[in-house]
Order: sequence, then structure tokens, then C-alpha cells
Amino acid sequence: MTIDSKSVTPLFEPWRLNRADLSNRMAVAPMTRISATPAGVPTDTMVRYYERFVQGGFGLVITEGIYTDQAYSQGYTNQPGLSNLDQAKGWRPVVHATHAAGGKIVAQLMHAGALSQANRYRSETAGPSAVQPKGQQMVFYRGDGPYRLPRAMSEQEIVEAIDGFAQAAVFAVEVAGFDGVEIHGANGYLLDQFLTDYTNFRTDGWGGNIAGRLRLSAEVAKAVRRAIGPAVAVGLRISQGKVNDFTHKWAEAEAGAATVFGTLGAVGLDYIHITEFEAWKPAFSESGSSLVKLARESNPTLTIVANGNLHDPDRAKQVLRDGADMVALGRGALANPQWPQRVKKGQELDKFDSALLSPLATIKPSEVVL
Repeated sequence: MTIDSKSVTPLFEPWRLNRADLSNRMAVAPMTRISATPAGVPTDTMVRYYERFVQGGFGLVITEGIYTDQAYSQGYTNQPGLSNLDQAKGWRPVVHATHAAGGKIVAQLMHAGALSQANRYRSETAGPSAVQPKGQQMVFYRGDGPYRLPRAMSEQEIVEAIDGFAQAAVFAVEVAGFDGVEIHGANGYLLDQFLTDYTNFRTDGWGGNIAGRLRLSAEVAKAVRRAIGPAVAVGLRISQGKVNDFTHKWAEAEAGAATVFGTLGAVGLDYIHITEFEAWKPAFSESGSSLVKLARESNPTLTIVANGNLHDPDRAKQVLRDGADMVALGRGALANPQWPQRVKKGQELDKFDSALLSPLATIKPSEVVL
């Protein structure tokens, strides 16, 4: 693939996310790498892994999903946490290295809910309703067999989960020094389980129509904002597809998207991070708008981050034209940790090698050296 470096100029323009000045519009998307200690503390390998992306030219790094409490949030063995002071202090070297290399870094806060494969604090799983998750646990995250049947969360447990997000945000900003936090409301994890019609059969205030099912995401966003104040970036990642149901679409289609994006635009967020398998394609009907376009229609001024097979610079430019302000790369960044620098110079890009995520998705030695 030949790259015309001049044609991708918008990607290299600076951007401001709340009070964080970014050198460009390129972000590293969150990717679970299960390389923390068993106690959920980040390791030196993780320091060098994240630092490498900023050295390669990315203006912003969004961390892997970090569990938020010592109840039901942990999803994977060796997943990092922000549920106590030791874990929070463990993130300081990651943040320091990222800042020293000239970048900014946001902590993604995640509650696995019914998709938890391993949790050192609980032996059972919990979600909105007692519904068996689709599919099989992910082997490269040390999973085996079907997901467990979750227990329906009580009202008190929902409140405690919201508090967990808020406390984790405080740890992220005030102890670890992150430039912001991103709430993980996508990909089939807890907030998305509440949003999804076939996993949420609640008849209380946390279920019902799409507005009711979105309530938990909105309440978490408001709680996080209250906890860390107005001067730090807060975002929320949202999707239709899930790690265990890749092709899922919102049954309410465009009308549902208007409800989702309209609601999220009014809860104090600085940005919405939209992830789709192919972010530039229509979200519902073949002739309709992409999810990025639909989000922009509902939110003229909110920052929109787009993710989903955008490693081709032409696709990245397309979602910017559709209304995105920033582009986040996942596998494209793994294959090309110097993606911004290589694209700016018109250099060829490498294809993603699936060996990076096998037999386990741990960080490999090749990923910590430029």
C-alpha cells in the first residue's frame, strides 16, 4: 500500500481533550493484554509497551480495560486493576513514561459483569439478569468453555458498581496521574449488558426500553464526573458488537442510536469512543449512515473517537470526514507501533500478525523494543 503523506494531514493536526493538549488526532485503542501481576499491579513490561506507542508518534494512548472494584468487575487473570492504592501506584511509571515521551494517556475503566472469566475476589459472576452469555470464553485470555450463568445484580450491587467506577477514576487521576478516564460501555461487558435487549430483562428502573437500559452507563458517567471534577477528560466507549456476539445490532436502529448518543451527550462527557468492526460502513441499512455520522448528528460539539479497522489511512480520513475528531487503532497499532511516523513519511505499513495474541494475549518481548 502506497501512502500519500500529504493526503493524511488532518490526522496530524493537534487536538485538545478537555485540558489535555494532544499532538495529533491518533490514539491507541484499548486492548486487553493480561500482563499485570496476579494482584493486578502493572509491570515494567507494561511500562515499556505503552511508552513504545508514544515514541512511535501516537498523541494519545488509551489503556487496556482496568477493573474497578473488588467485587464483580475483574474479567481476566492478570488483568490490571484500579481498585486499591497499590494498583493505582503501580500505574505511575506507565503514566510517567508516556508523559516523558511526549504523549497523553487515559485509563479505561472496565467492569466485566457476566463475561468475567476469572476473578480473584468472587467465585460467581453477576450481570443485569440471570442470562447465559452467548459463545465461549476466550482461550487467549485463559478462558475455557461456556461463560458461567450470572446472578442478577441487586439494586445495592448496582450502586456499588457505580461507586467502584467513581473510586477507580479518583485513583486514576489523583494517584496515578492519568490525563483522563474512559468508561468501558462497549463490547459486551457490564454496561453493554445492561444496554443490550437480550441480556437485560429487568423490570425496575435499570431495564425496559433502550433509554432505561442505557441508564447505568449514564449514571456511571455522571458519578465519574462528580468524583474527578470538570478539569479532567472523561470519555465513554460504546459499540453494537460484542466479544461474544460480533455482529449484534441495536434493534431500535437509527432511532435507538439517537437516544443513545443524545443521552450520552448530556451527562458531562468530553468524548464518545465509537467502535465498530468497520467504522466507516453504514451502521444499520446498507444505504444508511455510519455510527460515527449518527453520533455527530446528535452531538455537534462533543469529541468523537472512531475505532474499527482504520489502519488504512484512507479509511481513517473517511471517518474524519464523517464527523470523527480522532482515530483509534488497535491491531493496526500492534502491527505498526510507529504508525503515525510511518504514515507521515509515506512508508509502507506492516500487516497484523495474529501470533502476537497467541497462545495467550500477553505482551510479547518484541512489543517492548522499537
